[in-house]
Amino acid sequence: MIWQFLIRRLFLLLFVFFALTCFAFSLGHLFPGDPLTNFSGISQPSDELLPALVQQYQLEQGYLQQYFAFLSRILQGDWGLSLSSQQPIITELTQVFPATLELVAYALLISFVVGVPLGLIAAIKAQHWSGRFISGVAMVGYSVPIFWWALLMIMLFSITLGWLPTSGRISVLFEIPASTGFMLPDIMLSKQPYWQAAMIDALRHLLLPALVLATFPTTVMIRFTRDAMLGVWQQSYIKTARAKGLSRSQVLYRHGLRNAMMPVLRQLGLQFSTLVTLAMITELIFSWPGIGLWLLDSINQRNYPAIQGGLLVISTLVIMVNILMDILHTLLNPLARKQFNG
Repeated sequence: MIWQFLIRRLFLLLFVFFALTCFAFSLGHLFPGDPLTNFSGISQPSDELLPALVQQYQLEQGYLQQYFAFLSRILQGDWGLSLSSQQPIITELTQVFPATLELVAYALLISFVVGVPLGLIAAIKAQHWSGRFISGVAMVGYSVPIFWWALLMIMLFSITLGWLPTSGRISVLFEIPASTGFMLPDIMLSKQPYWQAAMIDALRHLLLPALVLATFPTTVMIRFTRDAMLGVWQQSYIKTARAKGLSRSQVLYRHGLRNAMMPVLRQLGLQFSTLVTLAMITELIFSWPGIGLWLLDSINQRNYPAIQGGLLVISTLVIMVNILMDILHTLLNPLARKQFNG
């Protein structure tokens, strides 16, 4: 039954979250320094505060009691303080996380809008020069290192042509209140008289890093869509539909495209995890104030509480998106539903 599948996925999510919290908890003892400082972010607690912290973090108890205390604090939103700023980790995460999610979302949208049509053309025109050209470009784009590609795009569009900015999310000339943390919605919600100019400026800042970040998943989407479409095009029901007199375009849109998109939908979840990883490099090059840049700065500063929180958030997000896409693929795929119902 489909409910058994959903319950298994829920238990898988809980198990992965348990493993992630165990790993994050172990980092507090594996990192150099005092475990109390690594968990709390307080480097020099006062004599009055020290006993209360030791009791709160259960450091005089065994590892099992310490883990349950750590898990309780995580669920309550008490992730400790940043060693560099002495601000709550959860507060800093809520400030930088929307920037990364916004960048990854637009890059994923670009890869889907560009990659799927090009993959379909490469499959339909497999023996034509256009199909071979698209496949060749996808192979080259798949092999290009993202840091080299980012620097090349900056040299071309920012330094040589001067069309696009090289860093930040918006110019300092515009003052936009942070309502949601996402720049484009915040501009529309700000109701500032200059919101149109601010929107154009934010899009100019977003375009270059989003294009760079979308390069790798776009090439993967092209190749995956091409292979999926070629596999569907050889199925017997496609040949039957063409034998009934349906045109090539009718067979493509009524039968081929719908079935070829099922594995492509599942691929979106895998590409999201890849984008989150590549976003750290992109944010560093373009000074994009997201969780990747924040985490890299925390590593350079040996900010151990921030490293624990950042790794936990990123890993949980990736796992949740992959499980969600797996569930959607199962619910939308008739063959998968028939397998569970049968």
